[in-house]
Amino acid sequence: MDWKVFFLSLGTIFLAELGDKTQLAVFSLVSQSRAPWAVFLGASLGLALVTLVGVLWGGVLTKCIPPLYLRLGASFLFIGIGFYTLWKTCVEYMP
Repeated sequence: MDWKVFFLSLGTIFLAELGDKTQLAVFSLVSQSRAPWAVFLGASLGLALVTLVGVLWGGVLTKCIPPLYLRLGASFLFIGIGFYTLWKTCVEYMP
């Protein structure tokens, strides 16, 4: 196992998910259900499955598209969604 990649993935996902909507959803589920272990196991499985889909699709896509182009495409998509969200917010709140 490549431990450098393991800890990089762990740290990146941990920091990205702090305060994210997933964590807020978990807070809400625990407060409503009073079953923290069931929520923990369900949320962990859900996050693991989403990650598995990302790993599988990433593996398939890197066989067809060079990783540089995937990173560039993801970067432009991320920035584009950010600008779109900002624009919609400005249009909504401007007179």
